[in-house]
Amino acid sequence: MQVRPHHSQREEAAAEPIRTGPATVTYVQAQDERREEEVAAAVGRLLEHHDRAEWVDAAAIDGASVDWSALWEAMTADGHIPELETAIDKLQSRAERAYPSLVGIRFDPDGELEYVPGEFVSVHFHHVPRAYSVASSPNHDQMEICVRRVPGGRLSTQLCDDLQVGDDIVVRGPYGSEFVLQEPSSRDMVFLATGTGVAPFKSMIDFTFEEGRDEYRGEKRDVFLVLGASWADDLPYREQFRALDRERENFHFVPTLSREHYLTDWDGETAYVQYALMKYLDEEGVDVSNLDDEFARYVGEPVATDVAARLDPANVEVYACGINAMVYSLVDAAERVGVPERFIRSEGYG
Repeated sequence: MQVRPHHSQREEAAAEPIRTGPATVTYVQAQDERREEEVAAAVGRLLEHHDRAEWVDAAAIDGASVDWSALWEAMTADGHIPELETAIDKLQSRAERAYPSLVGIRFDPDGELEYVPGEFVSVHFHHVPRAYSVASSPNHDQMEICVRRVPGGRLSTQLCDDLQVGDDIVVRGPYGSEFVLQEPSSRDMVFLATGTGVAPFKSMIDFTFEEGRDEYRGEKRDVFLVLGASWADDLPYREQFRALDRERENFHFVPTLSREHYLTDWDGETAYVQYALMKYLDEEGVDVSNLDDEFARYVGEPVATDVAARLDPANVEVYACGINAMVYSLVDAAERVGVPERFIRSEGYG
């Protein structure tokens, strides 16, 4: 990935050396939910929709329980229904995943640890290190990170299952001078993330509003957050972002969920983040001839939210963080629609 030039704001923390020190855990909270009952109900609805109500008994659907083996056996014996099989596969995967799979953690470092929004720290627990973006604003007394359970992950599993309030961890940092907020300008701000890629943006967005950086020379700047995930409860800090959306007329939270419709009557955005962004661009400022068809077809499409604001690509600064595939294609698309390269910051993983 091309590394974007970082701004001089990092110099505010440059005088502080990288430090290692102990920290005490003050908060551990699951951000996802147990949804087994919802899954079982959704399976029952699917079977009835496909005229297979008799399979409800075969699958022994009762409360939060589904006999997945029996259900698959019944489906296989009756011939393939691809649409149904796809939905059942997604729902089974959701029902069987470990809980919690998304955890917010706060800790109190022993001594000050100066950082800039967007930077990350190395967290050590039981002698296992892992880098995590700081999700809290530098104005807050405690630091916060957001952890996604990685199957087989050495540290994420421990943090999700074993970490408790009062535990001691070791924190080293901060790092990541290339991926920080740009200085205030008249440009609108666009944050694009998948999953826990939103963690540094939580820090950036909170800091932006706390410090009045959403306004420049008396004019409000639109601040967009387009956040993608599979399920609704996979959206980190969703309630905080929804509250900010209600409180601030210039903050626009656009969640986009690829699997939630299997479980509920979700009627919001469902496209990948990079495609959802295209729907919120001002058509007059976009030359679709520069875009591949996969992006161009979303420009001008009706949005699935009540957000009325639209973005002029020539007058925005873009921050993208998440899985590499999204970041790579997003950065390319942003440049193609006219966002100047120097106003794009990106960080990918996976």
